[in-house]
Amino acid sequence: MGAQVARADQAEQTEQAERVRVIVADDHECVRIGVTGLLRASPRIDVVAEASDTHSLACQLDAHACDVVISDVCMPGMDGEYSSLSMLRRLVRTPRAPAVVVLTMISSAPMLSGLLQHGLQVIVDKRDVPYALLPAIDAARVREPFQSACTRSVLERAGAGCEPCVGVPSAREWEVLQLYVHGMPIGAIARQLGRSVKTVSTQKRNAMRKFGLATERELIEFATQIGLT
Repeated sequence: MGAQVARADQAEQTEQAERVRVIVADDHECVRIGVTGLLRASPRIDVVAEASDTHSLACQLDAHACDVVISDVCMPGMDGEYSSLSMLRRLVRTPRAPAVVVLTMISSAPMLSGLLQHGLQVIVDKRDVPYALLPAIDAARVREPFQSACTRSVLERAGAGCEPCVGVPSAREWEVLQLYVHGMPIGAIARQLGRSVKTVSTQKRNAMRKFGLATERELIEFATQIGLT
């Protein structure tokens, strides 16, 4: 009997050791609820925390031991910038830091190529979550690349000649772009922010260039994808 109890205890300890501790970060509550529900249905995943922006993600990383961070790349940033990209990029470059799975609705090939260029090699399109998220977690844990079907399709259509977008808009550029996609003309933005029309126009162009966006149509599509409109 004692040997059986010992074996049972050992099996339980092994199972616990193999469980994957995950933090889910997304600024849309419905996404967090869906992803967390899916993960909690798996007997080998522990969702240890959730975060709604980059600051709360940083706090949760300080508070909880974690193996994998699953994060939207377009959450509000910590210093007014547009994204959680800077933090995720630091994670993948830091030894013994949690692995990263990027969740995104972005379908811009230059932006997706830019994520890969930044070292964010595990990318799951939100439309692929039900069947791609668990394999992505497994790939991230062993530091292997993984792109879900929708992401892979965008990259394959773009081909090897796709120029990756590796820039990150400044806080001021992002501020201008948000106001613009919400329908405010350049002149009105300049008056509201106390800048010249030329400065605001330049900041808008710079932000679009860093996102790999060449036309107004691409800008509106991108804003829709990341939930700005």
